[in-house]
Amino acid sequence: MVAKIFIDGEAGTTGLQIRERLAGRRDLEVLSISADKRKDQDERKRLLNEADVAILCLPDDAAKESVSLIENGSTRVIDASTAFRVHPDWAYGFAEMDKAQSAVIANARFVANPGCWPQGLIANVRPLIEAGLLPADYALSYNGISGYTGGGKAMIGEYEAAGDAASHFMPYGLTFQHKHVPEMTAYTGTKVAPLFVPTVGDFAQGMTTFVPLQLGHLAKVPSGKDLHAAIADHFAAIPDSFVAVAPYDPSLGKTPDLDPQAHNDTNTMTLHVFANDARAQAVLVAVYDNLGKGASGAAVQNLNLMLGVSAKESLAA
Repeated sequence: MVAKIFIDGEAGTTGLQIRERLAGRRDLEVLSISADKRKDQDERKRLLNEADVAILCLPDDAAKESVSLIENGSTRVIDASTAFRVHPDWAYGFAEMDKAQSAVIANARFVANPGCWPQGLIANVRPLIEAGLLPADYALSYNGISGYTGGGKAMIGEYEAAGDAASHFMPYGLTFQHKHVPEMTAYTGTKVAPLFVPTVGDFAQGMTTFVPLQLGHLAKVPSGKDLHAAIADHFAAIPDSFVAVAPYDPSLGKTPDLDPQAHNDTNTMTLHVFANDARAQAVLVAVYDNLGKGASGAAVQNLNLMLGVSAKESLAA
């Protein structure tokens, strides 16, 4: 049976990438809205209700409107906005979050695609809290750098217009009220909202994120090897995972593998653990594509799970 897919917001960055990833699939029929009817609510409503799965690539309010237009009891939804990421009736679309999450997504009617930034934090921290190596009340800090496509049309236009004058390193979200913080708090297992400082770089896509850990005050101080083993064991137990864990090497001082563009145009995420046991300090690193695993790749992975096909269909690892 051919599944009908409607990408509401297909002209945006994420929508275009999803459409490209689905091109050539014989098990899918991608429904398309003509350019002159993209703001026609009746036409959008028709296509939303005709689709087996609607993928929403829209701002929050527009995504909520699209969901309200679905009147049947059958259209399933993947929403790429932040509108429903902590909603109790929506499955969280980070399939590798834990062993059960792929099945949760596969059986869900409504799936909230995760944000790009939260995935690096969740992937590294959740396994440590679940293993008891970090307490749930640990005060986390989180930072990193992402390509400017993560900021949507406005930021893309700003960087492209600036050309050589564009900022190479621009921290933002310095009111510490970033829209991803509720999602990070909900799915890491922490009881304390993380201190999050994102940065945008003068490159289109890709990202590297960092979780620094001061471990000396803990009642039982985990070693770097302990941290790495807990993270590696977590992802080794998850079938069809796109998350890899780099080997632990306590003597490694630098590596080109931390290039934020290393996994561009793939759905791969690679995690790294760096530690100095004598100082009781560690840094957890994640490298992935903010437009791949951070957006369109995750959406296609979730779509595959919902349709019961290989999770790796249409996805470069």
